[in-house]
Amino acid sequence: MAGSDRGQGKNQLRVGRLVKAHGLKGALKLELYTDNPERRFVPGAEFTLQVPEASPWHGKSITVREYRVMNGNSVVFFEGVDDRDGAEGLVRAILWIDQDSDEPEDNAWYDHQLVGLDVVRDGTVIGAVVRVEHLPAQDLLIVKASEKEVMVPFVEAIVPSVDLAAGRVIVTPPAGLFEDIADAEEPGPEESDAAADSGQ
Repeated sequence: MAGSDRGQGKNQLRVGRLVKAHGLKGALKLELYTDNPERRFVPGAEFTLQVPEASPWHGKSITVREYRVMNGNSVVFFEGVDDRDGAEGLVRAILWIDQDSDEPEDNAWYDHQLVGLDVVRDGTVIGAVVRVEHLPAQDLLIVKASEKEVMVPFVEAIVPSVDLAAGRVIVTPPAGLFEDIADAEEPGPEESDAAADSGQ
């Protein structure tokens, strides 16, 4: 299933994405997917890189030299990346770490935890997560709603809440994302039974 080949089956956790080069000394602005950046990005911390196959960094890992917050932005320096050109080659890379089972993250989930969750909008279940796609720009939740698959950007503005205990994700999609489905729904008692049967 999704992500099962990453790290030869190890549990891996996505902790950040490199957004753009910052300054001239190899720094990169960092989009965080972790609530503990000061602990994650300590000097010597090593990350597996998710980059396109054509990238010279494909299949490699990278080590943190320094992490700091500058003007409200998280910025990271890596060993071996000493100038802006080097940093530009890492833009849009996603950083993964091996996850220790005893240190859960508050704001990160494995693909297998997300697949199968109900998708709830305005208090109504409108579908279920069938898979997660990791793209360079962002992750997508692929939601099966009625007979369609809808790609939902997995960002806080659109998916503000993931409740594993309740088995659901809350979505606040922009107008139009699910509109065709809502028009076709007209849920009756048979429809909810059919949805349950097909949801397996």
